[in-house]
Amino acid sequence: MILVGIGSNLAAPGYGSPQDTVEAAVAALPRVGVAVVGRSPWYLSEPVPASDQPWFVNGVVAVATELPPPVLLARLLALEARFGRERGARDAARTLDLDLLDYDGRQCSTATLELPHPRLHERRFVLVPLCDIAPEWRHPRLGLTASELLRRLPPGQPIRRVIDPKAGPT
Repeated sequence: MILVGIGSNLAAPGYGSPQDTVEAAVAALPRVGVAVVGRSPWYLSEPVPASDQPWFVNGVVAVATELPPPVLLARLLALEARFGRERGARDAARTLDLDLLDYDGRQCSTATLELPHPRLHERRFVLVPLCDIAPEWRHPRLGLTASELLRRLPPGQPIRRVIDPKAGPT
């Protein structure tokens, strides 16, 4: 399973709100050689670490691609740039954040790529949407499922599901 975390807390020029931005980013993935095979609902989450930035819209998608991990990551970073992402200080507000969380359980650590993502198991804004699409996904290094990792998180990191007014009653 190949998993990508998606987030935004700033409107991207030409795309609108952070939620419009993440929706447009998901729609753009096939144009860079990445098929979306599963996706979570969107969530609003407090920035980590906590700050006075706007809250993020976050989600996780499961994807399929023939691209090797370094090429996939390069395409994700290029897509971020197309959506106005400017890299600066770590944990800064951003128009789009695309994180390669896992690539078929591979483990690697280079100057530009670490698999699985080094902090995914510490972040509620990753684990909650991940549990929506793959609760039994197993962390390649820790051996725990997404559900187990979520249960082990300490309190904090507020998150709430986005209610889509276009979806109608459920």
